[in-house]
Amino acid sequence: MELAKQLPEIEKIKDQDLKGKVIATWEEAIKLGGWSQEDLKEVPFTLLIPDCPVSLIEHTRAVTNTALMMAVTMKDFYGERVKIDFDILVAGGLLHDVGKLLEYSRSGGKISKSKSGRLLRHPFSGANLAYKNGLPDEVVHIIATHAHEGDGGYRSVEAILINHADFANFESLGGKV
Repeated sequence: MELAKQLPEIEKIKDQDLKGKVIATWEEAIKLGGWSQEDLKEVPFTLLIPDCPVSLIEHTRAVTNTALMMAVTMKDFYGERVKIDFDILVAGGLLHDVGKLLEYSRSGGKISKSKSGRLLRHPFSGANLAYKNGLPDEVVHIIATHAHEGDGGYRSVEAILINHADFANFESLGGKV
């Protein structure tokens, strides 16, 4: 199954080089985590919600689209007073949780924290993967700061949008911060 079919928002990235690096990062995460593209439909987006009914793919798409809608609204009202790079925003949204493919593992049909995941949360492993695949610092920044690891520090406009979109989705589904 082609990744772009599971994550059609990839096509919203206009910069072809950036698009290719987003795909390469997902493909590397799938391989390193021991997953298949078919498995992505079964990987929960969080282990913090018991029997989580939402897959990592669904969550990734929802966060990306939520952030995009916020960005469009802000541009409609504020125009050039707010600077938003839509390619960076989409790339960051699509990759914000890619590190979960390393943070989680499947054993005996059950998905739980991997050894790596017990040591490094997904913002760290995801940012590392993105950096290794040549993603711009702006995208690596979004991945690294989208969760609590980014609290209290600088976040770009795009990182703020992904952070809020992520937590809006997480908490709306019953996740507790």
